[in-house]
Amino acid sequence: MSLSRVISRAPTRFHASKQLRFGSKFTSLIPLLRLGPRLSSTMTDPVPSRRLQNPVIFVCDLQDKFRNAIWQFDKILLTSQKVLRAAQILKIPVIATTQNGQKLGPIVAELQPLIQDAAVHADKTLFSMLTSEVTSHELLSPTPKREIAIVGIESHICVTQTALDLIARGHKVYVLADGVSSCNEQEIPIALARLRAEGVVVTTSESWLYETMGDAGIAEFRDIAKLVRETAPDTKTALSGLLSKI
Repeated sequence: MSLSRVISRAPTRFHASKQLRFGSKFTSLIPLLRLGPRLSSTMTDPVPSRRLQNPVIFVCDLQDKFRNAIWQFDKILLTSQKVLRAAQILKIPVIATTQNGQKLGPIVAELQPLIQDAAVHADKTLFSMLTSEVTSHELLSPTPKREIAIVGIESHICVTQTALDLIARGHKVYVLADGVSSCNEQEIPIALARLRAEGVVVTTSESWLYETMGDAGIAEFRDIAKLVRETAPDTKTALSGLLSKI
C-alpha cells in the first residue's frame, strides 16, 4: 500500500494516549512524506555502471626491433597509446609481453610510461601471450571471465594464437583492428576474418572504449570523452592507415 493511501486512511484526530503510544512511528513518516515523488525516484533510479565489468588489455610484443619491419607500425603505436591512457583513467589492468627480449629488446619507449604499472610484464618464446607467468596470474583465473582487448603484433601469429587461447578459456576477446598489424599487410585481413569465425570480436579502439564504459553517467566519462577529442587526429590517421586493407 502506498504512503499516500496510508495517510488518506489515517484518522484526523488522535487521542493523547494514542499520540504518546504511536507518536514515534507517525513522526518517523514525516521526513518520507516531505520527499514525496523524489523519494520513489531516488529509490528506483539505477546507479550508472560500466557495460564491461572485467576488462583487461593485452599488449603484444610492441618492441623497437620490429619498428621498421611491421606495416604501419607507427599507427599501431598511436592506437596503443590511446588505449593505455584510457586504461589509466578507467583503472583497467594491463598485461604486456615481449618476444625474446634478450635479442629483440624491450617494448618501445613511447609505451614504457604507460605500461610501467602493468599487472604482468612477461618475456616469451611462445607465440601466444599465454605463458605460465600470464596464466598463473589472478587475472586469468577461471572466474570471473574477462573481456580482453588485444593490441600488438603480428596479427596472424602472436595476436591470433593469443586470441584463440583466450577464447578456449572462455573469455570474451576483442581484437582492435586499428591496433594490430603484420610484416606483410596482406596477412591482416585473412587473420581478422579467421578470428571473427572463431568468435573473436574484431572492432576499433573507439568502439571498444565506449562499449567498455556503456553509460555516459559513469564518473570517468568526461575524462574519456576528453581523451577521445584529444586523440581524434591520431585515431583518423590509424584508421585510414590500418583499416584500408580490411
